[in-house]
Amino acid sequence: MQGLMMDWQLTLPNLLERARMLHGRREIVSRTPAGMHRYTYKEYVERVDRLRGALTSLGVRPGDRVATFAWNSYRHFEVYFAVPCMGAVIHTLNVRLFPEQVVFIANHAEDSVVLVDATLLPVFQKIRSQLTTVKQVIVFPDDGKPVDPAVGLDYEALLAKAEPIRTAPPIDENAAAAMCYTSGTTGNPKGVVYSHRAIVLHTLAAVGADMMGLRGFDSMLAIVPLFHANAWGLPYAAVMVGAKMIWPGHFLQPADVSSLIESEKVTFVGGVPTIISALYQHLGENPGRYDISSLQKIMVGGAACPRSLMEGFRRDFGVWITHAWGMTETSPLGTFGNERPQLLELSPEQELNTRLKQGLPAPFVEIRIVDAEGRELPHDGVAFGELQVRGPWVVKAYHNDARNAEALMDGWFRTGDVATIDPEGYLQLVDRTKDVVKSGGEWISSVDLENAIMMHPGVLEAAVIGVAHPIWQERPLACVVTRPGVTLTAGDIIASIKSRFATWWLPNDVTFIDAVPKTSVGKFDKKVLREQFKDHRWPE
Repeated sequence: MQGLMMDWQLTLPNLLERARMLHGRREIVSRTPAGMHRYTYKEYVERVDRLRGALTSLGVRPGDRVATFAWNSYRHFEVYFAVPCMGAVIHTLNVRLFPEQVVFIANHAEDSVVLVDATLLPVFQKIRSQLTTVKQVIVFPDDGKPVDPAVGLDYEALLAKAEPIRTAPPIDENAAAAMCYTSGTTGNPKGVVYSHRAIVLHTLAAVGADMMGLRGFDSMLAIVPLFHANAWGLPYAAVMVGAKMIWPGHFLQPADVSSLIESEKVTFVGGVPTIISALYQHLGENPGRYDISSLQKIMVGGAACPRSLMEGFRRDFGVWITHAWGMTETSPLGTFGNERPQLLELSPEQELNTRLKQGLPAPFVEIRIVDAEGRELPHDGVAFGELQVRGPWVVKAYHNDARNAEALMDGWFRTGDVATIDPEGYLQLVDRTKDVVKSGGEWISSVDLENAIMMHPGVLEAAVIGVAHPIWQERPLACVVTRPGVTLTAGDIIASIKSRFATWWLPNDVTFIDAVPKTSVGKFDKKVLREQFKDHRWPE
């Protein structure tokens, strides 16, 4: 048959070469312990070439796993492309995990090289002797401070003497490019491997107008860590379109983020709701101090965005927060809540309710909900069941893991989320299967209760957990953090939400805590609360 298209491998070197040819003048900015670091994409690509040469001289070969233990910085960003563009596999280690989990992950992945931030050396050195496959340690130095040769190789010294390698070896698009492990909330963390093809397709979809809508004009501040689900694909998206990149390092306090938005004229921010909520609170406490008028879009994921936060940013700064849903296993974008024509037909209240959902499936991604027997449920916005997903960048199997069989059902990945899908196709997460409150044979959404409680002006954070009950199996307990200087009672909390829910949904009790514990990626860590309050005495 005549007219077939040219065979073309979808690999990351194509994105790197595009940046080399088209985006050389665009800027990459990092906040480091020594101050702000600035250079261009042209300089970035040249350093990527040098890093490829340096790693090759150290014996890194295609297929080898090269790990990072680092914050978001220009150096970490260099590794993101250098490693897969030489046929090796970049493996980002989560610096916030417990040491024993990091050891398990590095050994399970069989990492051969680890690149470490100097600021994280005190943590890394405690586990170095337990890493059985690591042959070389390379240190991102604090600027101006030499690296102790006994600890590792100096990253800058390696690049200075390296012979640049500009061309990539032949790479099959189905070969591994990156890997990331889940945070291990139950059992050992699970390894997810991303192919070049999956990343390229994900990137093409992510930058589309109905998704991130990212352009070369944008200035992107990536608060989401590079070790969290490939930073939601933001590094690849930026290189694809030539967006200005701003890396905050470990400077993630609200004042740091606010000043970066102002100084770098940030248009796009990506981060979890806890970080964005702290930013909003800081801006509110310092009116007029920062000029954030450049900001056009905030993308959140990892947890539900509180209604008060979405309303507040829209009201006070004219910026819609855009919901996205995904997982490590979905590369991560599964759904995205960008504008659709049907939103214009709704009342302001209905529009907000729709935007608070997790959005519509990304191109090429399919979603469904099923009941306990695996039967598919209708998309009527009422029925809710386990969310399942499949698509070209959704995991097909975990790396060397016996739990693969339980993770898949007839080619669909079982997410562990409980959700509804409305007739328009919008996904709304109801809960995690392990977090939903099972009361008297019925399910109660902890997420819905949390969002309602956090609408109270005196509430900073709220987490709802199921606690054993002698009659009803479980009942909801609300764990509430009040804003500074505010005093509330359990009655105040219940009164503020009772009109929104059936009586049997309302928490049986409210406890006030100093802070909701967080996971390594900033989500509410409810397993800590469940352990803390497992013997909670219900009021008579």
